[in-house]
This record gives sequence, C-alpha cells and structure tokens, in this order.
Amino acid sequence: METVRRLRAMASLCRQTSAHHPDRSWKLLAEAEFWEHLANDILREHFEQCTAGSSLAPIGDDPNAAESSTRITA
Repeated sequence: METVRRLRAMASLCRQTSAHHPDRSWKLLAEAEFWEHLANDILREHFEQCTAGSSLAPIGDDPNAAESSTRITA
C-alpha cells in the first residue's frame, strides 16, 4: 500500500506542477494519469490476491441482488 501512496503522490505532484507550467500542462496531466493508472493496477492486483482464496462472490455477481433491492423498496 505504500507503493500506491507514492504513485498517487507522483500523480498529485504532476497535477500541481501543470498548474504552474501551462506550456507543459498537457504532458504533465498525461503523466499524472499514467501514475494513477499504475496505482489502480497495483490496488486491483492486491485485492484480487486477497480475494483469490475467498468464497465471496465479487460485487455485482449476486443474482439475488436485484430481487432483494426490490423487496426493500417495495
């Protein structure tokens, strides 16, 4: 999780720097998106590893979810 924090800090730094350098903002904002993408990939891998041995279904895969929500709202 430390890696994710550092990657997001890099993205933030790129966004902040782009505000002070409008001539390079397009490049810095693209770089910020790159760092965020890497952070999201690492988080996804981490949670996939954590849930690999779990018997829980991923969110959205519950066929009874729609049925239970209609019972609550009805």
